[in-house]
Amino acid sequence: MAMPGNAPTRVLIVDDHDLFRTGLASLMADEDGIEVIAQASGGRMGVRLAAELNPDVILMDLRMPDMTGPEATREIVGRNPHIRVLALTVASEDRDVAEALQAGACGFLAKDTPVDNLVVAIHAAALGTAWLSPRAAEVVLGRIRNAPPPQEQQDSPLEQLSSRELDVLRLIANGMENAEIAAELNISPRTAKNHVSNILTKLGLPSRVQAAVYAVRQGVI
Repeated sequence: MAMPGNAPTRVLIVDDHDLFRTGLASLMADEDGIEVIAQASGGRMGVRLAAELNPDVILMDLRMPDMTGPEATREIVGRNPHIRVLALTVASEDRDVAEALQAGACGFLAKDTPVDNLVVAIHAAALGTAWLSPRAAEVVLGRIRNAPPPQEQQDSPLEQLSSRELDVLRLIANGMENAEIAAELNISPRTAKNHVSNILTKLGLPSRVQAAVYAVRQGVI
C-alpha cells in the first residue's frame, strides 16, 4: 500500500456528477503524495476499475443511479479487503452513515469537506486509519450509546481471539492506528497490521470501524 512520503497513494474517484468528480480529480492532482489513477461515473464502473487497477483508496459517492455507493463498497471490499473506501455525500444522514460503514467503508466525509482535510483523510485511510466527519462520528457514537446490551452467547466470537489480539482490539477501539498500536505493544507495524487483519477475519467484520464499535458493545474497553 502506498505511504505518504514514499510512493504516492493511488486514488480512484467514483461519482456520477461529472462536474464534481472532474473538479475533485483536478484538485487532487495538485496534492503531493496523491495520484488519481482513474475516475468512474457510476458504481458498476467503480467496481470494475477497482478490480482492474487495485487502488489504495477510493473516494465513493453514496447516491448513484446504477449502483449505490454502499452496494459498490460492499462488492469492492468483499473482493479486496485491502482497498480502503472513503464515502462522500452531500448530507450526513444517519442512514447514509450506517449503510456506508456497514458496507465496509473506512471513513465518511461530507462533499464540502475542505481539500486539506480530505487529503489528510486519504493519507489516513491509506495507513489503515478510520476517518469520520464530526457528524458521522456523532451518528456512530449515538448508535453505540443507544444499542441494547450485548446478549450473552455461549460461543462468543471474542473467544477466538488470542490475548494479544484482544490487546490490539482494545487499542483499535481507542482510536489508535497501526503504527501507534505497534509502538504501544512493542511490535513491528507489519505485525500490528497482521493482527488487525486476523481480528477482522475472526470477527467477520469488514473494517476497523466496525471492530471498534463491536469492541465497545462487547465491553472490551
